[in-house]
Amino acid sequence: MIILEPWAAGDFWLLEATNSPDMTRFLGGPESDGQLRLRHERYVRLTRTGPGCMYRVVLEESGETAGSVGFWEREWQDNKVYECGWGILPAFQGKGIGVAAALAVAEHARLAGAHRYLHAFPDTEHAGSNGICRKAGFVHMGVSDFEYPKGHWKKAHDWRLDLSPSEQR
Repeated sequence: MIILEPWAAGDFWLLEATNSPDMTRFLGGPESDGQLRLRHERYVRLTRTGPGCMYRVVLEESGETAGSVGFWEREWQDNKVYECGWGILPAFQGKGIGVAAALAVAEHARLAGAHRYLHAFPDTEHAGSNGICRKAGFVHMGVSDFEYPKGHWKKAHDWRLDLSPSEQR
């Protein structure tokens, strides 16, 4: 259904495409061109050096870009974990692409092998992203105060996926 293509220097256009009020409603709103360029540089750097990676979500059959997904390292409740996030373009929402992207990035995080858990922290009001977490098999750990963007606190669901091999769970 999808292929994950590592984020590349030419992918800035995708950040511009997802920088609408609707797409960023639960993320603090649209970013300035300068903020987008800094984000793009972080994505390129993360993809080249880790720990983690950003990807374009590409439809296998048509080659169209449907959005982005990625994972990165963070400190959470005194532990190092992976965090993941995604942005699926409106034309591709509601078709299972977000779930497929979350499952695919989880497999990449599992293969990276540094941390047992992958977390996602969607806003409590973001039904679409919370649905993706549920359908992808993440376990709901509760509601937490979460800072995003920096300096802005919100209520977010803490969803966690165990990355250990299934026979060890």
